[in-house]
Amino acid sequence: MSIPRLFCGFPLSEGAEVALTPAQAHHVGTVLRRGPGDSLHAFNAEDGEFAAELTVLRKDRGAMRLGARCRAPVPEPAVTLLLAALKREAMDWAVEKATELGVARIRPVLTRRCVATHVNAERLSAIARGAAEQSERLSVPVVESAQPLHAVLERWDGSRLLVGAERREAAGLHSLLAGLSAPVAWLVGPEGGFEPHELDVLARAPFVSLASLGPRILRAETAAVAGLGSIVFALDGRALG
Repeated sequence: MSIPRLFCGFPLSEGAEVALTPAQAHHVGTVLRRGPGDSLHAFNAEDGEFAAELTVLRKDRGAMRLGARCRAPVPEPAVTLLLAALKREAMDWAVEKATELGVARIRPVLTRRCVATHVNAERLSAIARGAAEQSERLSVPVVESAQPLHAVLERWDGSRLLVGAERREAAGLHSLLAGLSAPVAWLVGPEGGFEPHELDVLARAPFVSLASLGPRILRAETAAVAGLGSIVFALDGRALG
C-alpha cells in the first residue's frame, strides 16, 4: 500500500508536529481510511520530503509528527503553461497533466474565441496540489487568475514564449528545442483556435516563436500537454546530459 503524500505550504523539519488542514484530515481519514500511527509523507519544494506518522485524527482535524528527511529539495526548470480558458472538464485535465509533467506556473488566458469566460483558480490549485501529491514531485505549480491575452503580453518579462499556431505557417516545435533554456513558456489557444489577428500580434513580439505540432489539428488540452511534454523532456535531457 502506497504511503499518502501531503503538500505543506510552510517550513518542515525533523521532529516537528504539523497540523493537517481540514481537507487533508478528511481525505486521509475518510477517503484513504488511515488512522493514528499510520505512515504519511510531508513535502514542499523548499525543504524536501519527510517521513511522518499520523498522530491525531478527528473528523476535520489532524496532526502528524515529522521523521527523517527522505528526499532533499531539487531544482526544477521554470516552465510556464499559458492556456486559453477551456470548458471545465478539459481545463481540469490539462492542469492535472501539466502538473504531472513538472510545470512551475499555470496562467489561464482569455482570448477572443474562448468559450469559457471564468476560471476558478482556487479549484484548479487544489487539482494541481492533488496531482503533485500523486506524481511524487516536490513542488506544486502556481495557478494564476485568468487575464486577457493582451494584458499578459503587455506585462511579459521578455522570456522565451513558444506559441502553438495551428493553421499557420510555423516551424515545427522540435526544431525550436535545440539550445532551449528556462525560463520558457508554452501558449495554447482555445477550442476554436486563435483569431488570425491574435496570431499576428503574437508573431510581432520579439520574445515569441510560433510553433507547429504537426499536420493534425489537436484539441486544445491535447496540444497543451503534447507541447509541454516536448519542452520539459528537452530541458530535463539537457540537465541530465
